[in-house]
Amino acid sequence: MDSLYLAWRYLSFYKARSLVLICCITIIAALPLVLETLVDESERQLSSRAQSSPLLIGAKGSSLDLVMNSLYFSDEQPEPITMAAIDQVWDSGLAAPIPLHIRYKARTYPVVGTTLDYFDFRQLEILQGQMFALIGQCVLGAEAARTLNLGPGDTITSSPEAMFDIAGVYPLKMTIAGVLSESNSADDRAVFVDIQTAWIIGGLGHGHTDVTRTQDESVILKKDAANVTANAKLMQYQEITEDNIDSFHLHGDPADFPLTAVLAVPVDDKSATILQGRYLDTDNPYQIVRPAEVIDALLATIFKIRTVLDGIIVLVGFATLLSLVLVFSLSLRLREKEIDTIFKLGASRATVTCLLGAEISIIIVVSGPICSAIMLLAGHFDQEIVRRLLI
Repeated sequence: MDSLYLAWRYLSFYKARSLVLICCITIIAALPLVLETLVDESERQLSSRAQSSPLLIGAKGSSLDLVMNSLYFSDEQPEPITMAAIDQVWDSGLAAPIPLHIRYKARTYPVVGTTLDYFDFRQLEILQGQMFALIGQCVLGAEAARTLNLGPGDTITSSPEAMFDIAGVYPLKMTIAGVLSESNSADDRAVFVDIQTAWIIGGLGHGHTDVTRTQDESVILKKDAANVTANAKLMQYQEITEDNIDSFHLHGDPADFPLTAVLAVPVDDKSATILQGRYLDTDNPYQIVRPAEVIDALLATIFKIRTVLDGIIVLVGFATLLSLVLVFSLSLRLREKEIDTIFKLGASRATVTCLLGAEISIIIVVSGPICSAIMLLAGHFDQEIVRRLLI
């Protein structure tokens, strides 16, 4: 007890050195455990989302970019496909297609253009308000609604792809129809809209005043008996309301409108295999992938990286321990007079060793609860940390 008391008083006097030692030991102990927790949670989230998504159809290219964009709404942008891919799946009779258009953002949150079938497939339920029913309406994920402090009846505006959009695509002000329940997935941080709303955000459709009835002749570029052509002065509506919704229209052939991917839900395993076989043709511009297989390959790579990181952490920890030994050795050299005084007072070498051991024990005991607290926090917030930083 005397040794513990003296050790405590010594460490209390040299607060800065003691805090440095405590931090070093805490980091050595907590870092590998926290890393292991986050990696395990990343694997769980990636695997569960991928396993619940049978097949993805997209443009030929990186299958990883296709999966990460379609399932986790990442910033990777696969090459666009067209609505013709939907018709191919319907015509096959082997699966039900769910279109996905994930390209734009609204206040840093991805805007996911899809259909109501997506919500049934993902088993997403409305917590507040209702599902979008008209173009220009959207539904927020739980995390997006909570962070932005928005709810049914509020509005959110899409963000332009670039600071200066020379294409003249105006941001669309969308009305929030509802908020989804918490799903602990990427859906919690998304802004869901109807697929036609996503096309309007991209400039494929717009609404404006009826040029055949306008009184402002300055917006008319050319006018004849059959057509009226407006110039760039004709302002487009930036919000879809009950008064102007009828004026919104899309330009072009619907079969050519873009998608980023098609989520195909096969009838059974046999249908899934047959459908995959139909995309093996090298002349087919589309590819079909099983997200679970793509994520398994990614996790295998992550496992190799984790092994390297574990080795690095071990080496860093060993170097830190050597540094601690050096600190204590130098401390003993600086404390020679102090130790000599203890000997002159009648203390034995065992007493001095016990005193130094008590100092080390106190540092380890103090760092223990701190390390445990860090682990508890990592275990409590691991899902949110992984969703925000890693996925």
